[in-house]
Amino acid sequence: MGRDGSGNAWRYRQTRPHGLSGIPRNYTVRKLNVEPQFQFDELYITPFRFMRQYNENSTITYVAIERKMEPTGIHIFDAYLQYLAAGGSDLQAFADQYGLRREDIDSLVFVLTGMRGVDFRMKFQVLMADQLLRFTDMSVAEVSKRAGFGSANNLYLTYKREFNLAPGYRRQNIRQEGDLGKYKL
Repeated sequence: MGRDGSGNAWRYRQTRPHGLSGIPRNYTVRKLNVEPQFQFDELYITPFRFMRQYNENSTITYVAIERKMEPTGIHIFDAYLQYLAAGGSDLQAFADQYGLRREDIDSLVFVLTGMRGVDFRMKFQVLMADQLLRFTDMSVAEVSKRAGFGSANNLYLTYKREFNLAPGYRRQNIRQEGDLGKYKL
């Protein structure tokens, strides 16, 4: 690592260990000149299939959640959303199934949502990881694999960048009383 004459590189490394700034990713770097057709919240597919319900006699049952698996009606984009919801993370493998390039998928995401493809994927994966951390007792390694991060280290680095917290501390911050077991996969 190089330094300028006044030692700025050294100070940069000291204030941002491991290159992480703790500043969240900017999701609006590039903008469409028109309103996007879909908002992120309309497109997110929850990983959970069942929700806890209390009966009149105070027993607990789990009822199926109605998940909208094809929120756009655009075949390839809906397949992409389902791929992400299943924990898929290899964009090239997904694109190869359709004879496309990775850039084609990213362009489709941008045109439909106004978000860069990488930002959309990251937001999708972080939201899924947050939900898994909050509502399940899965280990961090299991959450990272299920949310599409691959390894616990990738999840850790992402959470340090996004929230300046490790995933375990993030779990403590977002979990509320009665959350554990509220949903099931």
